[in-house]
Amino acid sequence: MKKILLLGSGELGKEFVIACKRKGQYVVACDKYANAPAMQVADECEVFNMLDGDALMAAVKKHQPDIIVPEIEAIRTEKLFECEEMGIQVVPSARAVNFTMNRKAIRELAHTELGLKTANYRYATSYEELCQAAEEIGFPCIIKPLMSSSGHGQSKVDSAAELKAAWDAACAGARGDIMEVIVEQFIPFDFEITLLTVTQHDGPTLFCQPIGHVQKGGDYRESFQPMQMQEWQLQEAQRMAAAVTKALTGAGIWGVEFFISNDPQVGVLFSELSPRPHDTGMVTLADTQNLNEFELHARAVLHLPIPEITQERQGVSAVILSETETSQPDFTGMADVCAATRTRLRIFGKPEAHVGRRMGVVVCWDKLDADQTALRDKCKSLAAKVKVI
Repeated sequence: MKKILLLGSGELGKEFVIACKRKGQYVVACDKYANAPAMQVADECEVFNMLDGDALMAAVKKHQPDIIVPEIEAIRTEKLFECEEMGIQVVPSARAVNFTMNRKAIRELAHTELGLKTANYRYATSYEELCQAAEEIGFPCIIKPLMSSSGHGQSKVDSAAELKAAWDAACAGARGDIMEVIVEQFIPFDFEITLLTVTQHDGPTLFCQPIGHVQKGGDYRESFQPMQMQEWQLQEAQRMAAAVTKALTGAGIWGVEFFISNDPQVGVLFSELSPRPHDTGMVTLADTQNLNEFELHARAVLHLPIPEITQERQGVSAVILSETETSQPDFTGMADVCAATRTRLRIFGKPEAHVGRRMGVVVCWDKLDADQTALRDKCKSLAAKVKVI
């Protein structure tokens, strides 16, 4: 049995803990607030600000974990190098976490060092620099904080008049203590995908079937697997995902995001990467694969073999968002979802609801040759029936 220190205890962490408990592991779930979703299924929990390096190392010293698994961006990631020097396994590696928690570092690695195709970009550390960067990139453009998640602080800007609001949104939505933004060229892509990529301690890199997704304000709203795409597009995405995960090192699952254009002149562009289960990958909770993304991550983290990843059926997911503020969330409409066939409901168990906060997900499935559009419509309709009260 291994002792795992989980840094971040949201809904993705909760499913990961469940996967680890099914493998007989001991998990200590950490977050900045009490009763976070993963804490509800873990063996122990700790509440502290993970940007506080001293508090982080105190938790490490107290629990003496065999493995540290980061689940969020807001972590004093440089401390993880110290943990590796102490003989603790960091997932996927301290190098990977430090690179991928910062959009600047991962973009420089992907574009400058590995030569992967990306959108044109600039950086800005002030509103004045943002104006200059946007002028160089041109409009429309996308503005994101260097450190954020779930689309927080991200804006599409169509003119210079919108830059001040975008800068304020980026400052408000940033995680951590780095106030810098990336300004990206807006790419007229046909669709975007998450390519779940699994690196193993002693085995080949494996790929799940691509997951298509729809975002609003940079945050995922629905996902669907498999996403139909041309073979050359898939092969190029797999080549790029293999290259960047190899450079970052370590074993685990990675959510590698790409913009895909059917125009060969644009082709496949690397967007972002997360060194952990991805929110769009919650579609795999519909058992679309022989192993869902959390089971894959648990196996990779524990250095257990993954002989293959097979697509078993088609699946879609749609999120449940809160339309209200409450410290005691309850739900209506669950019976309607549970009455539907080939459908599952997952309520995350977050102790507070805020407007726009993701509180649950509905997943639906069907045969591989089923009408995916109809399945997506069904899933979105069911998710809309669940209301936070």
